[in-house]
Amino acid sequence: MFDAMEIEVISKESIKPSSPTPNHLKTFKLSVLDQLVVNPYVPIVLYYPNRNGNNILQAQEKSLALKESLSKTLTQFYPLAGTVKNDLSIDCNDVGAYYAVALVRFRLDEFLSHPDHNLINRFLPFQPSLEGSGAGARVTNVQVNIFKCGGIAIGLCIQHKIVDAAAVHTFLKGWTNMACGAKEVVYPNLTAPSLFPAKDLWLRESLMAMSAPWLKEKMSCITKRFVFDVDAISTLRAEATRNGVQNPTRVEVVSALIWKCAMAASKETCGFQKPSRFTLPVNLRKKLTSTLSKDLICNVLWVTTAECPADYETTFHGLVKKVRKCISKIDIKFVNKAQGDKGYIAMLESIKEMGEIGSEGTMDNYLFTSWCKMGFYEIDFGWGKPSWVTGIVGHGYPVVMNIINLIDTKCGEGIEAWVNLDEEEMEILQGNPELLAFASLDPSPLP
Repeated sequence: MFDAMEIEVISKESIKPSSPTPNHLKTFKLSVLDQLVVNPYVPIVLYYPNRNGNNILQAQEKSLALKESLSKTLTQFYPLAGTVKNDLSIDCNDVGAYYAVALVRFRLDEFLSHPDHNLINRFLPFQPSLEGSGAGARVTNVQVNIFKCGGIAIGLCIQHKIVDAAAVHTFLKGWTNMACGAKEVVYPNLTAPSLFPAKDLWLRESLMAMSAPWLKEKMSCITKRFVFDVDAISTLRAEATRNGVQNPTRVEVVSALIWKCAMAASKETCGFQKPSRFTLPVNLRKKLTSTLSKDLICNVLWVTTAECPADYETTFHGLVKKVRKCISKIDIKFVNKAQGDKGYIAMLESIKEMGEIGSEGTMDNYLFTSWCKMGFYEIDFGWGKPSWVTGIVGHGYPVVMNIINLIDTKCGEGIEAWVNLDEEEMEILQGNPELLAFASLDPSPLP
């Protein structure tokens, strides 16, 4: 519907920290959990409608205010103003954030009425890829997109080596507080490397070997967005409860249904039921004893998996139980064992278990990620909350094989599932009556 040429970058610059980073902080060592990350960037776009009748010039003035507050914020979040040194550390050299401004020659409400997935990556400072994400690459990259109606979309690509989605939210919260002149200054907790000290890269290599089946790009991969509203999720939770699952979460029931329908699509494509694996990175912050753990920067995640054998009779409630059981493995006891100099032992045991699950020949692997309850719809730079938030998008994004990203709808109770599958399997999935009984296919995010 929209022409990519209608988005024109009009300026590029570096936004440096307002105060230099002290010499003793010039090298930020990554944690062992950071070393296990395979995706190069965490991309996110926040869309803000023009609620005050501002014209394009006034929107550009907002960009100037954003730059000033970003500079101050980077002083607090100083590793995010640096560059990648290697797989073990960040060079906190105050190079600053890459900052671009683009003019978009159509209205934001026009785009939101019929979102074009192919254009979303154009709202980012660049298309996320493995190329250019290594040594010397900037940690933080921003693009402010100004629509002809005065609406704004802020796109970020931040190095996944040092942040996960929760850490990105902490950074955005700090930036918005600075932009709004709030009394509360958000100070990042940078202690993750001491909680989960780095080891040699052989631990990362062990996980990479286990993950090889789904760590590949498929040229025929296609992205579709399935939206589950509050009523649909309530119905799914009630069905799981009737079948013995106590208080199932939104993520558990939505993940289980998508997994079930994806397996059905795979079976129809190849003619037989393959064994299948569900994988989910779990946020460890709430399982740590520190009261400041919610503001931890770095990747504070550990993956967990569930297996579905080829001869398993796939029922919705059965898969909900499998999802719950694997998530429950990442408990306080595990997190306590995973900390400190001997923490790698617990991690190796976990990797070994996941490797055994995935060693049974041909297997379909589905990687789910959850951005639910992160609070991205609360990110307000002083002109209101976003009308839509998008994260990982499959088109052009590396490591997209069978990845499903779950994110809140604006009300906070629904879920948007961005599903990336083989094109043939997606054709089957998007016509699955069981899935469509609960999800709408790519509706407008406008109310």
